[in-house]
Amino acid sequence: MLTQVFSGGLTVPVPTAAPERNGVDVMITEEAAITALPEDDFRVEPLVDQGDSVEQGAPVLRSRRHHVLLVTAPMPGRVASIELGPGHRLSSIRFFLEPEAGRREVDTHLANRGDDPGALRDLLLGTGLWRFFRARPFGQVPLPTEHPSAIFVMAVDTRPRAPSPREAISGRAEAFERGLHALLRMTEGPVFLCQDGGRPVLEGVVPDRLRPVSVAATHPWGLAGLQIHRLCPAEVGTPVWDIHAEDVAAIGSLLETGRVPETRLVSIAGPALRQAREVRCQPGADLRELCHGIVAPGPHTIVSGSALDGREAHWLRHRDRQVTVLGGKPKRRAPHWFLSALETASRPKPLIPTAALDQALGGDLPAAPFLRALTSGDTETFRRLGGLSFVEEDLALADYITGAAPSLRACLSALLHRIAVEEAA
Repeated sequence: MLTQVFSGGLTVPVPTAAPERNGVDVMITEEAAITALPEDDFRVEPLVDQGDSVEQGAPVLRSRRHHVLLVTAPMPGRVASIELGPGHRLSSIRFFLEPEAGRREVDTHLANRGDDPGALRDLLLGTGLWRFFRARPFGQVPLPTEHPSAIFVMAVDTRPRAPSPREAISGRAEAFERGLHALLRMTEGPVFLCQDGGRPVLEGVVPDRLRPVSVAATHPWGLAGLQIHRLCPAEVGTPVWDIHAEDVAAIGSLLETGRVPETRLVSIAGPALRQAREVRCQPGADLRELCHGIVAPGPHTIVSGSALDGREAHWLRHRDRQVTVLGGKPKRRAPHWFLSALETASRPKPLIPTAALDQALGGDLPAAPFLRALTSGDTETFRRLGGLSFVEEDLALADYITGAAPSLRACLSALLHRIAVEEAA
């Protein structure tokens, strides 16, 4: 196992109520939706019509850019609505639960044989599991023809109140191991298994090219960006993928049963709850139904994701495994001359280098030069410092620490977009 020296990271306090009892309930909400944000620019062709009955795991959308990339139904149900924006950009496709619609089963014989390198890739593209991979640089779903130089499996998550990936794959050791072996067939490079410092997630003989990595318990070390930056930096032409451990187990289950797993482990926490809980629910679940009966009286906001990097939403977003319920209006801060000067300045708020800012970036890269390059648009220095390994979630803690305006995540998004356009030209 690779041992790392950790010099940074912070623990972010997010208060929440304690769960009233142990155990994880299975909770399939009556409605669910597949959604995309405008900036995702996910252009699709519907394969179903409003009112159609669909099996769980049946294809419902196809990418207009790459026809082999399909999106499948998150639950058995009936298509309630399909909303597309300009250019056939996906906004949402909503479903009503109908358990009698059943589950789709696909033939996995060729993918399991192992002698056809494209069979596994075709299986993941056709069942929607391909979309759980994320490629760096740029943080997009990998192209169907792309081959990664390495894959990072995240069996640790240090975001505040995140559910434990260990618990998510508990009792699924065989499926997880089968999924890891599948990943080894998808790259000629290493597969890094990032885990906490406890008992090894994968016991027994470790396959060649699989490299377990021990990760610190402080944030942001449990994010893929820092691990990729340190162990195998992403570059244009040498992409690096990351994937959650539970999605690896889903790949293993698909290869064994021919069915896409129905649920994922999701934590529901936050200061506006009377009771926190962990549930197993379908992707795209209705967040209001998940939180029904456990929210404290008063105004509140439901966020898909963590308190640091989540967004207010109605439906559980594609990769999220957290729901955070925040209270109403924040308390007014006592006036302070320095904060007032920053807020009323004609120029954006300055970044002030502090020890906390260095910790927020994991202590793994020179914070001041990196953020100077990021905010000034210096692409050469940004790339030289390893910026192509990061996506927006990796800078959420730095935004929390600095309160910078414009946000560092917005600066990163703009700079990555500019580099992507320059590389495509």
